[in-house]
Amino acid sequence: LKVINNRLCAILWLYMLLKKDLLVLTGIRATCSEIILRQEVLKDGFHRDLLIKVKFGESIEDLQTCRLLIKLYIPTGLFVDPYELASLRERNVTEAVMVSENFNIEAPNYLSKEAEVLIYARQDSQCIDCFQAFLPVHYRYHRPHSKDGETFIVINNPDLLMYCDQEFPILKCWAQSQVAAPCALKNRDICQWNNMKYKSVYKNVTLQVPVGLTIHTSLVCSVTLLITILCSTLILVAVFKYGHFSL
Repeated sequence: LKVINNRLCAILWLYMLLKKDLLVLTGIRATCSEIILRQEVLKDGFHRDLLIKVKFGESIEDLQTCRLLIKLYIPTGLFVDPYELASLRERNVTEAVMVSENFNIEAPNYLSKEAEVLIYARQDSQCIDCFQAFLPVHYRYHRPHSKDGETFIVINNPDLLMYCDQEFPILKCWAQSQVAAPCALKNRDICQWNNMKYKSVYKNVTLQVPVGLTIHTSLVCSVTLLITILCSTLILVAVFKYGHFSL
């Protein structure tokens, strides 16, 4: 009987211990809510602004000790101007940098490759649990179509990376894996960022791009040639009429 009682006590103690751990884990999961990511495209025409907003489902104390990094893949139909990014960084408008090398901003869609951009998001002054990031994007030239005068560009949802100076138990709800990336824009040190799980408002962002029609090739070439000859003639006439030549 003494042996049985000891075994029962051991089983009961183990049950209580497991129950306590389960309650703690359940408590953490119960407080977990989704991270919401929203991508918006601003302005019209061939030059757009991509705005990415991230909202945490619940308040986290000392969230200002955390940094948010957005890893975005630019499709072949778009390009990001690295010189424009450098100017925006100098004016403190955005903190974005190109990762891809040998990037040609003049190449058409069918001769370009997908590019990678890192954007260090900033906390939204109007929302304590929100971050936002800004990136200017531009359309590339596309091949003319035979029938349809438009094409579509799909911007996939980005990777959301987070790094905090201190541990937050609730971060375990969202963290999936770790990714090595620069700690800051002007810092060459490498940090282990948490790849975060989130819910996107839109599955993807789709942009509609007008393209030329192949049936207009002859007309466009003819008009372009005539305008070029006319403008060149007018320039030559003006030069000989108003120009001063010295022998």
